[in-house]
Amino acid sequence: MAGRSGLNLTHSEPLKRFLCRYGKAHNWLEPAIRTFPPSALTQWAEGLGQTCFSGSSGRVFPTAMKASPLLRAWLQRLTEQGVQIRTRHRFMGWDGASLLFETADGQASIRADATVLSMGGASWSRLGSDGRWADLLTDEIKPFAPANCGFLPDWPSDFTARHEGSVLHSVGLTFGGQQTRGDLTITARGLEGSALYALSTDLRDNITSEKRAVLTLDLRPTLSVDDILKRLLAQRERESQSNRLRKALSLDVPSRDLLKSAIPKDATPLQLAQTIKAVPLPLIGMEALDRAISTAGGVHQAAVDEQFMLKSRPGVFVAGEMLDWEAPTGGYLLQGCFSTAHAAANGVLGWLESSNSAIA
Repeated sequence: MAGRSGLNLTHSEPLKRFLCRYGKAHNWLEPAIRTFPPSALTQWAEGLGQTCFSGSSGRVFPTAMKASPLLRAWLQRLTEQGVQIRTRHRFMGWDGASLLFETADGQASIRADATVLSMGGASWSRLGSDGRWADLLTDEIKPFAPANCGFLPDWPSDFTARHEGSVLHSVGLTFGGQQTRGDLTITARGLEGSALYALSTDLRDNITSEKRAVLTLDLRPTLSVDDILKRLLAQRERESQSNRLRKALSLDVPSRDLLKSAIPKDATPLQLAQTIKAVPLPLIGMEALDRAISTAGGVHQAAVDEQFMLKSRPGVFVAGEMLDWEAPTGGYLLQGCFSTAHAAANGVLGWLESSNSAIA
C-alpha cells in the first residue's frame, strides 16, 4: 500500500525535530533511529540501485516513486546471500523452544538459534496485517487502536450526502495546543487528510476518555481577523451572508455550510470574521481500526530490552509496527520500522555471540 502513490521512505528534516514526531515513544525509539537514521535508510535504498530525492515538503522518495523496483532489488540481494523465503506459513506460537507454523502441507516445527518477529500492526487485514499474533503474546500487549485515521464529525446527517468527495483546501487545524495545515477530504464516513492524521493521537485519546473532541478549523489561515473583516465590510450590505463569503473570501459551498452550523444568520461581520478563523467542529468517533493507515498498541516497551528482545522469551526479538509506537505519515512510519528492525538485527548478532561464548 505504501508504494501505490509514491514510496515515502523517510523525511529529511533535522533529526532532533524528526525524533519529536514519535510522541510518547520518542525516548524509546531514539537510540534505534540515531543508530539507523534517515540518511542510512536513504543510503541503503541507493545501494540497491534506487536513487532518492527529497520533495518540497522534505519527504524522501525513490526516484522511481514505486515500491516494486526497490523490492525486486532487495529480494535479489537476499537470494544471493542465501536467504530462504518460505511463503504460505502462518506463525501459530511455540512448542517449548520450537516455533510452530501452519502451512499448506500441514504443521511445521522449526528450532531457531534466534528469531525476529515483524508481523505488523492490526490495520489492513486484507493484506495480512490483522494483528492476530497478539493472542500469542497477551501479557506483552497494549490493545491496538487506530492511528493516522479518519474521524467522524458531529454534523447534520445530510451534510455528508451533500458534500461527500469535496475538499476543504488548505485549512488550519488546532487541537490541544497543536496546529497543522492542509487539505481535508469529506468522505462517506467523515473527514480524512494528512493534517488531521497529525493530530490523531490526541484526538483519539480525547474521544476515548471524553466521548468527543472539539477540533478548531481556520478556513482562511493566511488572513487575520482584521483582513477578513475588511473584506466582508467591503461587500454591499444587501448581499446575503453566503454571497458575501463567496465574493469576499472565495469560500466554497462546504465551508459556507460549516459556518452556517456554527454561527447565526444575523451575526455581525466581526463575529463572522472571528468564526471563520475558529470554526468549532465536534468529533465523536474514529474510523474503524482496519481502515486506519497505521495502529497504536502492540508489544509495549516494558516487555522488551534495549535490543527489542522479549524479556519473557530470550532469543526472540520484535520489530516494526507490532511494537507499541505511532507516528504521523510523512516517512516516519517506515523509518521507525526500518530502524527498529536494524536494532533487532544487531540484537540478534549480540545474542548469538554471547550464546556461543557461553557454550565455549
